[in-house]
Amino acid sequence: MHTIDAIERFQPDMQAWRRDIHAHPETAFEEHRTAQLVADKLREFGLEVETGIAGTGVVGTLTRGRGNRAIGLRADLDALPIVEQNTFDHASKHPGRMHACGHDGHTTMLLGAARYLAEAGDFEGTVNFIFQPAEENEGGGRAMIEAGLFDKYPVESVFGMHNIPGMAVGTFAIRPGPMMAAFDIFRLTVTGRGGHAAMPQFAIDPILIGAKIIEAFQSIVSRSVDPQDAAVISVTQFHGGDAYNVIPDAVEIHGCTRCFSPKVQAMMEQKMRTQAEQICAAFGASATFYYEKRYPPTVNAQAETEMAAKAAASVVGAERVNLNPKPAMGSEDFAYMLQAKPGSYIWIGNGDGEGSCMVHNPSYDFNDAILPIGASYWVKLVEQLLPRIS
Repeated sequence: MHTIDAIERFQPDMQAWRRDIHAHPETAFEEHRTAQLVADKLREFGLEVETGIAGTGVVGTLTRGRGNRAIGLRADLDALPIVEQNTFDHASKHPGRMHACGHDGHTTMLLGAARYLAEAGDFEGTVNFIFQPAEENEGGGRAMIEAGLFDKYPVESVFGMHNIPGMAVGTFAIRPGPMMAAFDIFRLTVTGRGGHAAMPQFAIDPILIGAKIIEAFQSIVSRSVDPQDAAVISVTQFHGGDAYNVIPDAVEIHGCTRCFSPKVQAMMEQKMRTQAEQICAAFGASATFYYEKRYPPTVNAQAETEMAAKAAASVVGAERVNLNPKPAMGSEDFAYMLQAKPGSYIWIGNGDGEGSCMVHNPSYDFNDAILPIGASYWVKLVEQLLPRIS
C-alpha cells in the first residue's frame, strides 16, 4: 500500500468529519448543514468556494502554477430516508434519515484530498472539487449541470468514486464502457369496475388484471431482450382496495427498470405500455401508463479510465485494481456528468469481512480505514492528470 503519509497522519481528522456528517444526515436538496461544513472546510484549506449551486451544491476551486487545464472531482452529499439500526455514538441523530450509502465517506475522502493538495499538491492547473446534492433518486447531478456547473467551471474531464461493501480494503475496480445501469421508473393505473366481493360477475376486477400485467412484464426481459444484454423490470408497489369484501375500482402498480442500452430502454417502455393496455382491454378495463427516464447508464471513457486505473494502481498496486468488473445494475446520477464531459467512475473496496453489509441497509456504516486510500487516490489522479510544467 502506498497511501500518502501526510494523509495518513490526518486520518483522525477525516474520521471525525465523516462521523459528524454521518450523525447529521440530510436527504435530497436538504443538505444545508453538510454543505456548510464542506464549504467551511474548503475555505479553511484556502480554496475559493461557491455554495448554493442547484440549491445545496458546493464547488471548491484550487489553482496552482501557470497551467490552464482544469479537471473536476465529484462527491455526493445526501443521505437516504432509512431508519438507522446502528447504536454506535455517531449513529444518525435525525430519525428516519441515514447515511446508508457512504456519501459521508465520499465527501470526506474528497475533503481530505483538497486539504492535502492545498498544502502540498504537486500539480499545475485547476482542480474543481464538486460536492453534489441529491444523488439518491432526485438527479442532483443533472440539476447542477442545468444550473451552469460546467459553464462556470469548464473542465476537460470529470471523475467520481463509490465505495463497495464486499470488495476488500485496499482494492479498486474500474472498466471502460458501462459501469452502472440506466434507472427508469413507471406507474400504472388499472381502472376496472368495483363491486361486492361475493358477486364478482358484476365487477371488472383490477386486482386480477394487475396480477396478469405483472406476470406479463416478467416475460419482456426473458423473451424480448437479447440474452447477452442485461435488463431488469421490478414491480415494487401494488396498491388497491380498502376492505375485505369490496373489489376496488382501480389499483396502482409502480416499479423501476434497469439496463445499459438506450435501445433496450426504449423497447422495454414500449412493450410495457402495450402489454398493459392490451391486457386491460381484454378484460374491459383501462390502463394509464406513465414511464419516466431517470438516470442514464454510467459510461466510462477509455482514456480517462486508463488514467484513473493508473492512479489507483499507484496507491494499492496494479494487482489490486480489477480492470474488468461486472457492471452493476444499480444506477448513479454521475452519469449526467459523464454525458457532459469525458471521465470515469471508480469503485473502492469498503471491506469484505464478517458482518459487512451492502449499501442501503439500516446496519451499514462506511469503513473509516479506507479514508486515506480514497483521498490518496484523488491526489495521485490530480498529480497525474495535471503534471507540473517544468
